[in-house]
Amino acid sequence: MSHPFLGLRTCIYRVSDLKAATEWYSKAFQTEPYFNEPFYVGFNIAGYELGLLPEENAPKTKAESVMTYWGVNDVEKEYQRFIGLGAKDCEKPHNVGGELVVGAVKDPWDNVIGIIYNPEFKLP
Repeated sequence: MSHPFLGLRTCIYRVSDLKAATEWYSKAFQTEPYFNEPFYVGFNIAGYELGLLPEENAPKTKAESVMTYWGVNDVEKEYQRFIGLGAKDCEKPHNVGGELVVGAVKDPWDNVIGIIYNPEFKLP
């Protein structure tokens, strides 16, 4: 029996300044967008979509109810690199059992970007 869900496809971040966010995310994820229009900017991050949507009337604070973790080989290194690019601390890198390490930052638009090292995760 096939499963109706095919896996994660897209993670969207809402930003009040699409041009500045496109520049910031290009540096942060070290890639240029494959789709860049005034209504949406899309990045291909190792086969997964990172999307930016323009946000008018941005709220003063954003909810942290959903956390998306982007896989990396060195959480501490990438966490520090994000901080150096102007991100703010949200969750300092720490071990959560075995070899799993997680951390999170907030981009300049207050979106949470999680990062994770998980050697056990393998795509089918």
